[in-house]
Amino acid sequence: MSKILILVGTESGNAQMVADALKPVLETAGHAVDVSDKAASSADLVAHDVLLVVCATHGSGDIPTNILPLAETLEQAKPDLSGHRYGVIALGDMTYQDTFCGGGKKLDRVLELCGARRIGDRLEVDASTQPLPDEEALTWIESWKSLV
Repeated sequence: MSKILILVGTESGNAQMVADALKPVLETAGHAVDVSDKAASSADLVAHDVLLVVCATHGSGDIPTNILPLAETLEQAKPDLSGHRYGVIALGDMTYQDTFCGGGKKLDRVLELCGARRIGDRLEVDASTQPLPDEEALTWIESWKSLV
């Protein structure tokens, strides 16, 4: 089974709520799972072979402050993450169409830039129609976990 790191990018706590809901589902499937909202460099990722990004969007499609150092470090240093696979759950609000799920989309792009391989499709949760993002994520994780 895989060693999964759930990377949380949050401003208001919604992404943390999603991560907390997904952790036991992945553990029940036999995976070792850690959750972090403080990862800041590729060194924080090396002990895991699968990354699951749960990232909110704030401001003008921005990455949350807590995970911004990781995104910036990865984008600048471009470490080799080709040994990693990842998934992305992006939280946003379709009311802001131009920046919808911008935080998660940016992290998706940065991980791909570093050579990590995405597993499955990115889940984009719209807060304007789905006020409880953990419910949609719990449905999505059922198919995603079979790809890990």
